[in-house]
Amino acid sequence: MTASGRFDVAVIGAGVVGTAIARQLARYRLRTALLERANDVGTGTSKANTAIVHTGFDTQPGSLESSLVRRGHELLSSYARTAGIALEETGAVLVAWDVAQAARLDEIVAKARANGYEHATRMDLEELSRREPYLADGATGAVAIPDEAIICPWSTSIAFASEAVGAGVELRLGVDVTDVGHEGDSWVLQTSKGPVRADWVVNAAGLHSDLLDRRFGHDGFTIAPRRGQLIVFDKLARTLVSSIVLPVPTERTKGVLVAPTVYGNVLLGPTAEDIDDRYDTATTADGLDGLLDAGRRLLPALVHEEVTATYAGVRAATEHRDYQITIHEEDRYACVGGIRSTGLTASLAIAEYVVEQMGAAGLTLVEADQEPQIPHMPELGERAIRAFESDRWIGADPAYRHIVCFCERVTEGEVRDALSSVVPATDVGGVGRRTRATNGRCQGFFCGADIAARLAARLAAVRR
Repeated sequence: MTASGRFDVAVIGAGVVGTAIARQLARYRLRTALLERANDVGTGTSKANTAIVHTGFDTQPGSLESSLVRRGHELLSSYARTAGIALEETGAVLVAWDVAQAARLDEIVAKARANGYEHATRMDLEELSRREPYLADGATGAVAIPDEAIICPWSTSIAFASEAVGAGVELRLGVDVTDVGHEGDSWVLQTSKGPVRADWVVNAAGLHSDLLDRRFGHDGFTIAPRRGQLIVFDKLARTLVSSIVLPVPTERTKGVLVAPTVYGNVLLGPTAEDIDDRYDTATTADGLDGLLDAGRRLLPALVHEEVTATYAGVRAATEHRDYQITIHEEDRYACVGGIRSTGLTASLAIAEYVVEQMGAAGLTLVEADQEPQIPHMPELGERAIRAFESDRWIGADPAYRHIVCFCERVTEGEVRDALSSVVPATDVGGVGRRTRATNGRCQGFFCGADIAARLAARLAAVRR
């Protein structure tokens, strides 16, 4: 708690957008709180997406999303390189599979141009075959999008939060905002762990942003939860695809794609299912069967590979085709809702835009005495030199020689670091997001008990 028990700004929601906003606010002389109902950052939609850094070639021209994705691509790509977040510039190919889809390709290239992305070009089928030889027969046309990339989504939220906390932002986890009221000129947020007072509030609550918005007296949008199921294939499948393979999008969805991951796997998905339950991240037999059918049509050899994992994320779709970002100057309240599947890419640009707009609406922005320090994240990419194979790391600390998770080659030292970092893991899933442990072929069957024991010992030591 701050000495006065009050904050200049409280940000509700510590997904990739909320942590990015907190990071941006940390650049100024502000007392900022970041509140999250879960016990870790980035545990909702932010961790369960396709992990693509989008160019925005297919966004709605002239929309806020279009401009922020374009800016976000630039900012996130640069930040990832500085922070050591795994990033691979694989590029993408958008493939048509029938005459009607092929007839739309020139329109897609023109839309990319309208969005300020000039590098989307038609590619002939011979070039497509050379680039992606394992694609199914029958493609009728393709577009190359060379600047699409893949990234580690877990490290991104953790890096933003670590930078914010290192610069003085107070992170409160396991805090559920239950009510909103006023005390003089300040907001009073009633939470599951006591009241929080703040002059400004930022609503970055993701799937719950519309419900929270109504507590602040507004009603601009409604979240219609959309579940996306995905299949993760074994690392031996990685040779089957070198680029992100995109379908021709429809009015409702971007469709099912095939993409490599920075961890060395191959991803197939997502589905697009409108559901009622915002917490329903279950996978279903019908959903997974549908994905396998799509995979069989796109990349036939893929469905013969071993499946490492399946998962689902729920996206914050709304009745609108754009982000729902509104700064209510008279209320000193910023709503950052309806952030669609491009939110990871746009996160830093959203934060830049929101804080700039809050400044224009009266929030005093005086630069901090010191620039926040960008943290260096553990390199989780398959192409990186990992701790267990680094003489430098092992020479400095033998704990980096002792492997705990053999599927993902995670060492004792890395698990220890995850438990004692600026924003430490508080459960086994958090260790996995910081190290890759438990995310391999055995899904924690071998290392899960060991990691749980290390976690319990660390939490007991902290409590003492």
